[in-house]
Amino acid sequence: MADTATTAPVAAASAASASSDAPPFQLGKPRFQQTSFYGRFRHFLDIIDPRTLFVTERRLREAVQLLEDYKHGTLRPGVTNEQLWSAQKIKQAILHPDTNEKIFMPFRMSGYIPFGTPIVVGLLLPNQTLASTIFWQWLNQSHNACVNYANRNATKPSPASKFIQGYLGAVISAVSIAVGLNVLVQKANKFTPATRLLIQRFVPFPAVASANICNVVLMRYGELEEGIDVLDSDGNLVGSSKIAARHDGSPAGAPPAAPPRAKPCVPGSLRPGPAAGHQPLPADVRD
Repeated sequence: MADTATTAPVAAASAASASSDAPPFQLGKPRFQQTSFYGRFRHFLDIIDPRTLFVTERRLREAVQLLEDYKHGTLRPGVTNEQLWSAQKIKQAILHPDTNEKIFMPFRMSGYIPFGTPIVVGLLLPNQTLASTIFWQWLNQSHNACVNYANRNATKPSPASKFIQGYLGAVISAVSIAVGLNVLVQKANKFTPATRLLIQRFVPFPAVASANICNVVLMRYGELEEGIDVLDSDGNLVGSSKIAARHDGSPAGAPPAAPPRAKPCVPGSLRPGPAAGHQPLPADVRD
């Protein structure tokens, strides 16, 4: 007799009606192919879609229940692939993948554009004073730190001291670089006033980029040092891996519009699935 855990997703996939504009649904997988730039671009747009901010509590419960029905092979007749993809998008946009708790709206990936855009505008305001430079750099890194913490990998408890270290490191580096570059530009006698003004408008970019690197590294240092939990295809804990933590981390220095987002406990390339078959776990996984 076929294993129930293996046949349930297959039966659920068969129960889902084919949709003309949606690919076959795969639980936990991206809707768009990640092997091309266009596919990754569409996936990114899906993640930051601000429309998910307006999803009601009832719609969220329905989306979660629909995915549970799919997982256990109990989908009602007539459910389409489009509905399943939409349900997964809603769940991933609102609920933390490890704690299954709702992420505070301003710190969701889908909320980064509406809540982060005013800060970016403030960073690029012309003729900034020392006080305004410090304020906008502080506000930007405070927002980034909260986004990083809210979307962290939470398979292991992280002390508050790690968050404070990342926050202080990001703020200090951002303010120091921004103020330092502004002072250097102002003291550069070789530049004309027009050139000096133009250069000053680009100062926020290296300041923010450097601070984001510091923010990401410090905020996720515990994961890289201790590793993250690794699950098998049935969701059972099989060990802890530093290699998986390195794969799970987003590139340091990501732009403000693309903060790191906690993924499932192990990257997709290491998580075996019913369709792909079991794949080797990281070499450093320990029981």
